Amino acid sequence: MAATGGTASGTQSVERALSLLSYFTDEQPERRIAELVELSGLGQSTVSRLVAALESLGYLVRDERSGLHRIGPKVVELAGVALNQSAVHRAGRQVAQNLAHELGLGANVAERHGDRMFYLCHFEGPLAPRTFTLTGRSAPLHATAMGKALLSGLAEDEVRDVMGPDYPAYTRKTITGLAGLLDALAETRARGYATEVEELAFGRACLAAPVRDRSGAVVAALSVSGSLSAMDLAARQDTLAARTVEYADQISTGLGFLAHAHPAAL
Repeated sequence: MAATGGTASGTQSVERALSLLSYFTDEQPERRIAELVELSGLGQSTVSRLVAALESLGYLVRDERSGLHRIGPKVVELAGVALNQSAVHRAGRQVAQNLAHELGLGANVAERHGDRMFYLCHFEGPLAPRTFTLTGRSAPLHATAMGKALLSGLAEDEVRDVMGPDYPAYTRKTITGLAGLLDALAETRARGYATEVEELAFGRACLAAPVRDRSGAVVAALSVSGSLSAMDLAARQDTLAARTVEYADQISTGLGFLAHAHPAAL
C-alpha cells in the first residue's frame, strides 16, 4: 500500500510540474513564481519546489536579474527529438524550404491534432519575413487554408464529429458554421487546394494543398502564406496553387504515396 501511495504521489508531482510548463506561452514567455501560484492554484512552497526541480533538469531557466523564469533548453532538445522522429517533418522540411525560396513567401507544413492544426516546420521568404517561428504553434482548422486542406480528406460525418456545429469568429470573414465549412471543403477537394483570405488575421492570406501518406489518407498540409499584397491571389492564385500542389505531391511521394494506386485521391 505504501508503494502504491508513493507512486500516486509521484504521478501527481509529474502532472503538476508539467502543468506549470503549460503556462509559458508566446504571449507570456516569462513568469514569476507568484504568477504560477495564482494560475495553478497550488501553494507557494509546492510551486517553488516544482520550479526548482524543473530548473535543475533544464526545463526552466531563471533570469538572475529579473527573477523571471522561461522555458529551458531541455524542452527545445525534446522538441527537436520529436520533430526528427516525424515522418512528415523529415519528408517535408526540405520541400517547404525549397518552396519558400522559389516563391519568396512563407512556407509551412502542418498536421492535424483533433480540431487544431499543428505546425511542424516553417520557413520565411523575403516577401513574407517574420521575427518568430510558427513551428510548434497550433491554429484552428476552420479559419485556415491548412486546416481546410487537412479536413478535406474526411467524410462529412467525420468532419462533424471533429468540428461540431459552430466555431469562433476571428474576423468577419471566418467560417463559423458546419454548412459553410462543408462547402469550403467541397471546393477544396474539387480544385485540389484551399485558400484563406483574412479569415484568421487581417491583412494575411494563405493557400494550402493536402499531403497524403502511403494509404492515400490526408496526413498533413503544405502552404504558402504572406500579406495580401505579397500573395496577390487576384493575379497569382493559379500559379501559387500549381506550385504548392506540385510541392505537396513531392512530400506525398516521400511518404510512399503512389497517385496511380489511389485514383480517388486525385
